[in-house]
Amino acid sequence: QVHLVESGGGLVQAGGSLRLSCAAFGRTFSSYAMGWFRQAPGKEREFVAAITWDGISTYYADSVKGRFTVSRDNAKNTMYLRMNSLKPADTADYYCAAAHGGGSYLRTTRSEYDYWGQGTQVTVSS
Repeated sequence: QVHLVESGGGLVQAGGSLRLSCAAFGRTFSSYAMGWFRQAPGKEREFVAAITWDGISTYYADSVKGRFTVSRDNAKNTMYLRMNSLKPADTADYYCAAAHGGGSYLRTTRSEYDYWGQGTQVTVSS
């Protein structure tokens, strides 16, 4: 089992940047594929980005492609989400998630993830 804790959220103006972190506690972090999701008020939780256990492969939702970058440092048991050129539409609670299994498969749906953090709030003002 793994416990996930997000940090780095906050209030930023449109066009600004933030870096979210997801710290993992428990079993070997490198054994998990990881992902970021977000949930805006009144909306369903949606996929943002995914990364394989070794950090070699990544995948992004079309809405963030070219602006967001997911990465991980297995030595620090931490995953990151660098968010640039932020828009008011990016306002949401951001969640990190972990899935058992290695390989090169990138998980993009909620049901594929086994563990979730509590979320960190990101607000982008216009």
